[in-house]
Amino acid sequence: MQVKRIVTNIQSQDVQKAKSFYEEVLGLNLLMDHGWIATYGSDVTMSVQISIASEGGSGTPTPDVSIEVDDVDAAYERMKEAGFAIEYGPADEPWGVRRFYVRDPFGKLVNILSHR
Repeated sequence: MQVKRIVTNIQSQDVQKAKSFYEEVLGLNLLMDHGWIATYGSDVTMSVQISIASEGGSGTPTPDVSIEVDDVDAAYERMKEAGFAIEYGPADEPWGVRRFYVRDPFGKLVNILSHR
């Protein structure tokens, strides 16, 4: 057996609120929409990972989701312009990433990062 994919599921009574954060700001594609569930994704091949953590590093809370982007500073500016609450950073971390934390429309703490 081989794990092929890991999907994060976020509970919400207003699924359409995801569009502004995940599609319009982060640029993910709407892959599936059944009204009760909307799935966003990318054609980029990704490795399968799941992280278990006691904190988020540098004394921060553990994020609910981590999203790696090619340009963290551009993502940061887009999140600020869209009015999403930045909770940490941007910061250059000692383990080789530049990142910031932001709250999505559902209150989830999202770690947006790029490897340096």
